[in-house]
Amino acid sequence: MASYFDAISGNRIKSILLMMVFSALFFLIVYVFAEFFGGGPFALVIGAIIIVAYAAFTYFYGSAMVLKISRAQKADRKDYTYLFDTIEGLALAGQMPMPAVYIIPDPSPNAFATGRDKTHASVAVTSGLLSMMNKRELEGVLAHEMSHVYNSDILFMMVAVVFAGAIGLMAAVMRNMFFFGGIGTGRNRDGGAIVVIGLVISFLAPLFALLIRLAISRRREYMADANGARMIRDPEALASALTKIRDYTAKPIARPVAAANDITASLYFSNPLSAKSVTNLFSSHPPIDERIDRLKHMY
Repeated sequence: MASYFDAISGNRIKSILLMMVFSALFFLIVYVFAEFFGGGPFALVIGAIIIVAYAAFTYFYGSAMVLKISRAQKADRKDYTYLFDTIEGLALAGQMPMPAVYIIPDPSPNAFATGRDKTHASVAVTSGLLSMMNKRELEGVLAHEMSHVYNSDILFMMVAVVFAGAIGLMAAVMRNMFFFGGIGTGRNRDGGAIVVIGLVISFLAPLFALLIRLAISRRREYMADANGARMIRDPEALASALTKIRDYTAKPIARPVAAANDITASLYFSNPLSAKSVTNLFSSHPPIDERIDRLKHMY
């Protein structure tokens, strides 16, 4: 059995290590990109400006876009008194400001948290989650989501998404320039080796970036499970909620969250998409049975 604190610490260390690998991959492709075009420092500066602008836009407007894409509606406290009271209690326990509360009119049981920091956070739950969970299970799910806010997971994942997007963009440019001409305009015109290296990396880097981003997402889910269980001192409540969601998704009537997509999927409490990966490597969430097992052996 593992304690809350051991689980949290272990997953935090693994997340940091994955982010270090991600950073190394990012700087590798930036270097190869600059060498590929012979742009030198100028190419690096232009790339940095584009990435910073993309990151700034995501930081300030990403949450609003996610809520809009998810069709989330601002909840009224009079209609959802217990939901507000529970989130407020968890916010006080974590010494955080009360986040905005949203409802997603969807029968599939799920939830997510978003926001650039603790003072600009939002928690959204589906109508299906509210109708399926008892009070204890709902508190477990909300504690998990508040843990994402507490651990700054939204910012953490935003960095991963920005890195992955930048890597994919640079890789696509290198591939297109190779196949449609235009390479070799600088000092590497005759540098066949860097062209070959750049082409290979342009195919492999986006795949590695995706795998690392998904691995980071899975680690943050494990950590939120452990931290959520610690907040309410009741890992069985969270395990019970996951069991209900697992049983629901196994039914023929189960449907994915209608407004979820590949970009927003990693934010949700459980995988909101119906498609299942052949391998866990390509999943944004850990296997639900493994999450349940870890919670049941946690103290």
